[in-house]
Amino acid sequence: MEKDYYKILGVERGASQDEIKRAYRKLAMKWHPDKNPDNKKEAEEKFKEISEAYEVLSDPEKRKIYDTYGYDAARQSFGAQGFQWSNFTHFDDLEDVFGDFGLDDLLRSFGFGDVFSYRSSSGRSSRRARRGRDQEVQISISLEDAYRGVEKAISIQRYEVCSACNGSGAVPGTSPVVCPECRGRGMVTRAAGFFAMQTTCPRCGGSGQIIKNPCVKCGGTGRALAVKNIKVKIPAGIEDGTHLRLSGEGEQVLSGRSGDLYVLVRIKPHPIFRREGKDIYVARKISMYQAALGCELEVPTLSGKAKVKVPPGTQPGAKLRLKGKGMPDVRGGAPGDEYVQIEVEIPKKLSPSEAEALKRIAEERGESILAKARSFFGFL
Repeated sequence: MEKDYYKILGVERGASQDEIKRAYRKLAMKWHPDKNPDNKKEAEEKFKEISEAYEVLSDPEKRKIYDTYGYDAARQSFGAQGFQWSNFTHFDDLEDVFGDFGLDDLLRSFGFGDVFSYRSSSGRSSRRARRGRDQEVQISISLEDAYRGVEKAISIQRYEVCSACNGSGAVPGTSPVVCPECRGRGMVTRAAGFFAMQTTCPRCGGSGQIIKNPCVKCGGTGRALAVKNIKVKIPAGIEDGTHLRLSGEGEQVLSGRSGDLYVLVRIKPHPIFRREGKDIYVARKISMYQAALGCELEVPTLSGKAKVKVPPGTQPGAKLRLKGKGMPDVRGGAPGDEYVQIEVEIPKKLSPSEAEALKRIAEERGESILAKARSFFGFL
């Protein structure tokens, strides 16, 4: 079946190498099998197809053959079975797109196992390092802390390189011996075309060593549980449910990169304020006289007290705005506002003179009232 490599990558025939690479990176992200769990088989086929096109068009010699003689001539470089992953020489480009952990997942989905090596386009062999597990911890802060920003001290339990044996797994003063099965490499290798397929040594478990006198603290694993005290800087304006990533503060491994620590920030409910995004809401009660005639109120804010003018004729439920008195913007933009929500209180009891005064006002306004309405206020 004839294939149009340019059409597969969505580029023009005269596209530059940068344009071809950008197109491939975009499609690689789109068709990553883990991003398409409902049609994983199709995603794997698409991923392989765009990788075949990229393998040809990213190589000036292969591209020249393809442009001159067509698809059949270009595919001959892949052998009788056509393009296979063993023909792909640009895993370093994939690593740039997905990173260490994402590329491991990708190649594992194509059946390359948990640990493997490949040759980069420069021809060098590269063994991919292991990575420690990520960890997550949750902390709770007050709304005031979220407003100002705060530094919190937390303690986590994680696996670290054993401090007693310094990761060797052996009793101090003794030394492990080289594993005779893998000769210290921790891997046993099987050649498979372009790839050097590797699996963990079954005898030493990948350490490359046999420990005759295991460390008491870590039991010969080279890692032990430890308590780590960490200070977490929480930025002003942070929102509830935000995850803060602390790079390298997760589990440690003997050889490779430590995992990350994710701090889930929860903001406690406040007894006075209610938050919506960057805006803050506070309720204030005023009398019906203040609502009708207007008044000035002193209201709380997260930065202290402020005054707000209530205009005459203010209705129940009205919102009065205090500009810039809300939460700061965690990204450095303009702060939010504070809104004072007005609740108008109707008195349950009135003196006779107050009742008569209100009755006269109602009559002047032509408003009808019940003759026995005064009993509502506690007198006849």
